Amino acid sequence: MLAIRDKVAVITGGAGGIGKALAEYWVKNGGKVVLGDIEPDVLEKTARELADVGGRVKVVVCNTVAEDDCARLAKTAITEYGGIHLVAPFAGIIRDGLMVSTDRDTGRVKGKMSVGIFKKVIDINLTGVFLTIRECAEQMINHDCKGLICVISSTGSLGTAGQLNYASAKAAMSVFPKVITAEFFRRGLADQIRCVAVAPGYVGTPMVKEMNQKALDKILGDVPIGRLVEPSEVASLVGELYRNEALAGDVYFIHGGLRLGSRG
Repeated sequence: MLAIRDKVAVITGGAGGIGKALAEYWVKNGGKVVLGDIEPDVLEKTARELADVGGRVKVVVCNTVAEDDCARLAKTAITEYGGIHLVAPFAGIIRDGLMVSTDRDTGRVKGKMSVGIFKKVIDINLTGVFLTIRECAEQMINHDCKGLICVISSTGSLGTAGQLNYASAKAAMSVFPKVITAEFFRRGLADQIRCVAVAPGYVGTPMVKEMNQKALDKILGDVPIGRLVEPSEVASLVGELYRNEALAGDVYFIHGGLRLGSRG
């Protein structure tokens, strides 16, 4: 079992949501954190909050679709703390919409998902994850760091209407652990650097909790445990995946028993 104390986590999307919850979990267990996010003010605020509970934190304003930013993020962890032991590329966005929408009266197409909206979600949720992992893995290999790459998928990867862009990216995250584990296995690195994915269902981030109550109640009607999954519960799962070295190359769902209906 791996220990968290004094180990270094690189977390993108770390200024809020699940990324912030993971950063809090990590520092409370004695670890060090390098937080990356594109919003400097929110990033600094999160860093102060973590420092107030004794956290050792460095922040990097980082656009994850920019190669130089991702390289700087990974190198900061090495320069400031001497290693990388957990990589959590949790930066992501949602831009939901139907691929084609039809007029209720005529039945004809009245709108289409734009290429710009499709690409933006793919760029941040897929390309940004790839770049973050690639740069951190390079530093982990070159500096003999042992640990875990943990990407974030979603129950949306199973196919949810109105999320073709988001679901496509999250489905890709579901195959990342298998491919990366296979590549590292061939090179004798799989016992040093493991890769997994967590796939949350509906999580109680501030954005979700501020939804229209009627819409939120409808969501909760599909969740057997009767409530949203808390970000701290996802963070706890990531922590266990890091600790337990037998967990590798797979996707671990955390959704309160959710099963998507046949119509998504």
